[in-house]
Amino acid sequence: MKEFDQLSESEILALAISLEEEDERFYSDLSEALRHNFPTSAALFDGIGIEESNHRRKLIELYRQKFGEHIPYIGRQDVKGFIQRKSVWLYQPINLEKIRKQIGVMEMESWRFYHKAAKRTQDASIRQLLDDLAQEEQIHINLAEDLEHKNINESVRAQESESQRRLFLLQIVQPGLAGLMDGSVSTLAPLFAAAFATHSTWAAFLVGLAASVGAGISMGFAEALSDDGALTGRGHPWMRGGICGLMTALGGIGHTLPFLITNFTLALSISFIVVLVELLLISWVRHRYMDTPAFAAVVQVMFGGILVFLAGVLIGNS
Repeated sequence: MKEFDQLSESEILALAISLEEEDERFYSDLSEALRHNFPTSAALFDGIGIEESNHRRKLIELYRQKFGEHIPYIGRQDVKGFIQRKSVWLYQPINLEKIRKQIGVMEMESWRFYHKAAKRTQDASIRQLLDDLAQEEQIHINLAEDLEHKNINESVRAQESESQRRLFLLQIVQPGLAGLMDGSVSTLAPLFAAAFATHSTWAAFLVGLAASVGAGISMGFAEALSDDGALTGRGHPWMRGGICGLMTALGGIGHTLPFLITNFTLALSISFIVVLVELLLISWVRHRYMDTPAFAAVVQVMFGGILVFLAGVLIGNS
């Protein structure tokens, strides 16, 4: 990478053009990602993208006048001192507040670039344009906030908050809850069957660990392959699969770890307490995020967990 102070005037202009193209692409991708669930915010970022396009057009026109038709590509990765940005698809699931904060950082970086670039140029017309763009970027720093206050009233904000909540439920809570329930419940039978059949804490631990890891892999692939999220809005399949698989494994490992204790009675007691805590946690999540009545959530989860636990005990003692 080059130091910024080593760039010539033509290279500074070429870099500015590529930066504006990058910003324009970012806002275009962002608008498309938001258009279905957050149409008002999408329109807001469309407006910012138009501003970036105008900046790029002015820079290209000046470059042609000064240096000809060929514009070499010089990107932020070629010059020291720039912040590396994440692509829009890495922001999944979409979080509007994080995106708006990121935009503030982006625009502040652009202002600093133009401010410093203008001081380094000797050509009057180039310096004038860079100074003008620096002033526009200074205004642009607050543009997203201004457009937000202007275009997003309380009703729209409430709608976007509800859309954000639905996405969080679809993409994070539901696959995580499904995994946690499966891992916490499905591993009870093999774990306690092995414990009561062998009265060996190490044997019970190995069976519980194998059941947890196996269930996590199985549930992860099942969730990832269930749909690609394009029509359902459930997000990237591998993200959902990863969340589901991880929570499944954690759900089983939680009540498996106590069997690392060599005292069988103590390990069994602690594991049983952990199971109760896990089932109560699942009940709370269902009540908090899935709008399930508290009593119904507790009864449903506890009933299923107790049945599986009893099945494991009966098999282990048979």
